Amino acid sequence: MAPRRRWQFALAGWLLLAANAYANTAHSAPKTVLVLGDSLSAEYGLSRGSGWVALLEQRLKAENIDAAIVNASISGETTSGGRTRLPALLKTHHPAIVVIELGANDGLRGLPVAAAAANFRTMIKQSNKAGARVLLVGMRLPPNYGRNYADQFFALYGTLAKEAKAPLAPFMLEGVSNQMFQADRLHPTAAAHPIILTNIWPHLLPLLKSQ
Repeated sequence: MAPRRRWQFALAGWLLLAANAYANTAHSAPKTVLVLGDSLSAEYGLSRGSGWVALLEQRLKAENIDAAIVNASISGETTSGGRTRLPALLKTHHPAIVVIELGANDGLRGLPVAAAAANFRTMIKQSNKAGARVLLVGMRLPPNYGRNYADQFFALYGTLAKEAKAPLAPFMLEGVSNQMFQADRLHPTAAAHPIILTNIWPHLLPLLKSQ
């Protein structure tokens, strides 16, 4: 075989090996789930490792689901703050899934529902543009904030989910009793967080399996 011909075969073989190595690495790399939330996901008032996000990590391991969790939740976070922080988080972590658990602080401050909607839409578009699928986590406000405002606020999540064709966990605190809240009556105790995960898991699992 001529030297030039041997060199061409060697180069082709090397390229094939490199391509296979890259494919195997990409296939074996765990998908990243980015949780963008507020104090309800940031373990406010809890011992580290007892919140629903930490419990999610444990469940993924128990069910042999290869996924890495990045908890970017901050106590007091609003939809505006999430919208501001999200681009850098997407660039840094390259998530396959973004769980958006925000809005409670907007509601508790009586901020306009339309402003929260605009922020949510931007975050969904940012995530999708980065190649990530979104799971929205819904929230209800206490009745003392007015029935009309509370109803508009809760309905917003369903509207956004339909618009974006994104899955929705309708209400993360569904089934959490009054006895499962801390003294401030706003933040759930550690006993409530397995229930929170139960509310979110069925809507997150299909995304994990489809990636």
